[in-house]
Amino acid sequence: MPATPPGLAALRVLTDVPVPASNASIDYAAFLHAHVLSQPHSVMRYDQAGETLWVKRAGALNPSWRYRVLGALAKAFKMPVLSPVPNPGGKVAVATEVRRLQDFAARGLRAPEVLAVSEDGFVMRHLGAPGERTPSLSDEMEEGIARGANAVLAHWKQGLQAISKVHKAGTTLSQAFARNLVRCPDGVIGYIDFEDDPTAHLPLPVCQVRDALCYAHSTAWMLERAGALPEARKHWKAWVHTLPPEARQVLHASIARLAWAQRLPMDRKLGRDGQRIRMAFELLRAGL
Repeated sequence: MPATPPGLAALRVLTDVPVPASNASIDYAAFLHAHVLSQPHSVMRYDQAGETLWVKRAGALNPSWRYRVLGALAKAFKMPVLSPVPNPGGKVAVATEVRRLQDFAARGLRAPEVLAVSEDGFVMRHLGAPGERTPSLSDEMEEGIARGANAVLAHWKQGLQAISKVHKAGTTLSQAFARNLVRCPDGVIGYIDFEDDPTAHLPLPVCQVRDALCYAHSTAWMLERAGALPEARKHWKAWVHTLPPEARQVLHASIARLAWAQRLPMDRKLGRDGQRIRMAFELLRAGL
């Protein structure tokens, strides 16, 4: 499965910093300047003047050797979908995320609005209601397990539809894990975490398949726990047929290369990661 470069889960850090409310309009550039270098965490949330803001600061640089190792593995397994997407971190990652957030907005896709930018970071508006949490599909699916297959399946299908919307808009996500798909107050699914840009390094069909693999890997275990995996396999097969022919070809080749996964046990004899890969393969191969 595609590796997760460090730093892409930064928005999971939900550090609340109460700021006295004000009726005055916010000077976002000044607000960014006042907080980006002084805040104790690289990503922080602020409730200010009736709205919720996030300030994200450039983080540490990521070592390049990790990507060389992943690149070698992708070539060895003849799986281009495993090819690493460079994310050097630091100011480059900030610039990439700002560009991608703005690109998503221009395409009519729901993503946090960028309000001010500097070379050290940026400030963006929260996707949810002021001061409130915006749940990810991962959280909703996990919480829905106790309610049974239909509850989990409904959220999972919404994620598939959200990914399709991105593909139809001519682009892809950075990491299409369920945790990066969030529900806005109006029910629309929004997208977060854009520190890298797969389409700048890989063909679009390969990027679309990366999205499919990421989503399957992050959700199959919850489908299995809820007893929804058999029904999900039917929807997955239908969804795969909506992919462009080039992407379907890449996906089929990738699944064939992952055939070894069917020999993994469904229990945790090889650990949780091995179990999740096995469940993901059960979902993926329904699309063949």
